[in-house]
Amino acid sequence: MQTNFTAEQLADPGTARANEILRSCVHCGFCTATCPTYKVLGDELDSPRGRIYLIKDMLENGKVPDAKTVGHIDRCLSCLSCMTTCPSGVHYMHLVDHARDYIEKTYRRPLGERALRWLLAKILPYPGRFRLALMGAKLARPFRRLVPDARLRAMLDMAPRDIPPPSLNDRPQVFAAEGSRRKRVALLIGCAQRALNTDINDATIRLLRRHGCEVVIPRGLGCCGALTHHMGKTGESHAMAAANIRALMAEVAGEGLDAVVINTSGCGTTVKDYGHMFADDPLAADAARVAALAKDITEIMADLGLREPGHAEPLRVGYHAACSLQHGQQIRATPKELLAAAGFTVLEPKDAHLCCGSAGTYNLMQPAISADLRRRKVETLEALTPQVISAGNIGCMMQIGSGTGVPVVHTAELLDWATGGPKPAALVRGV
Repeated sequence: MQTNFTAEQLADPGTARANEILRSCVHCGFCTATCPTYKVLGDELDSPRGRIYLIKDMLENGKVPDAKTVGHIDRCLSCLSCMTTCPSGVHYMHLVDHARDYIEKTYRRPLGERALRWLLAKILPYPGRFRLALMGAKLARPFRRLVPDARLRAMLDMAPRDIPPPSLNDRPQVFAAEGSRRKRVALLIGCAQRALNTDINDATIRLLRRHGCEVVIPRGLGCCGALTHHMGKTGESHAMAAANIRALMAEVAGEGLDAVVINTSGCGTTVKDYGHMFADDPLAADAARVAALAKDITEIMADLGLREPGHAEPLRVGYHAACSLQHGQQIRATPKELLAAAGFTVLEPKDAHLCCGSAGTYNLMQPAISADLRRRKVETLEALTPQVISAGNIGCMMQIGSGTGVPVVHTAELLDWATGGPKPAALVRGV
């Protein structure tokens, strides 16, 4: 794609990077075949190629975007399926993130929309606040029909039936390895996940310890910045990311780390991109070091190898590949191979590359499209007649779980059970 940015525009690192990405696009349209929003809406401007044209026009002309342009970019899930499909290697993630940052700085949204986005940014990344909000949503749910805004109704629907109390395991501490220590790892404990489902971190810690890992919960860890980053709130997201980088590098400088383990793939995609996010920042070297240490829980378990699997029931597992794992991190086979090695029958649904519609805050900001994508995903998963559905991302788990009666658990919970841990609570409850 030919671009015409001025030298002054290209002096901005974000615009210079956008220019590189735009020039790599050859308009082939392969991305439209795998784009969930194009599949649902059928509008060229709701495809990656269409959005690329809109972003080019917006950035190149240095203009304040109009509501139509913002609407099409807002409707992007950032599922990154287009990056998997693209034969030219267009790095759409960096492009759309820069576009959202530009929109946030130049476009004035309607008051209600600004208020909702502010509310999400001030609640979701903070487990204590989020837990209180979930309790409030649970109390307000009986009055759901009286709420006029579909986005607010989606927020009420998000509250789980049972809101777990905080887990003591999420506090700063060190868990000793069982037997001889093979690795020393830090666990990124997340933010929303700590309010929605404490079983995931608990299972991850047990699993890692059982396989010879000393697990550190560093002081000062918090949200990775993904939620606000994808809303274009770069200042807030970088502040959160910087706090994590400092906390993790303190451990590196102390007793050292072999890996930073992440069990929420949406967070993993962002942390692995810290090197790019901080490329022109004094924290650049430390950010790149943390990004290099970041590993999904399935990556670290594949390296360690499962010890004495076979303790779990040999269930039929419908495996849902989170977009942030299969497209963002390009991890596809590893989770399925681990589940099979653990003794489960692994089943993958039709159109596994398509998003479930969760996508961070997307299910709250775009509830109609999100609900359509959830319906499609649940139908393909239930067609497998699984006894349990497994995923590696809390957002996907909540999204799919709200549309099916089949229990939905984290992959780490099944691996923990298979190697000697307790049966996942969702399987005990049956939902």
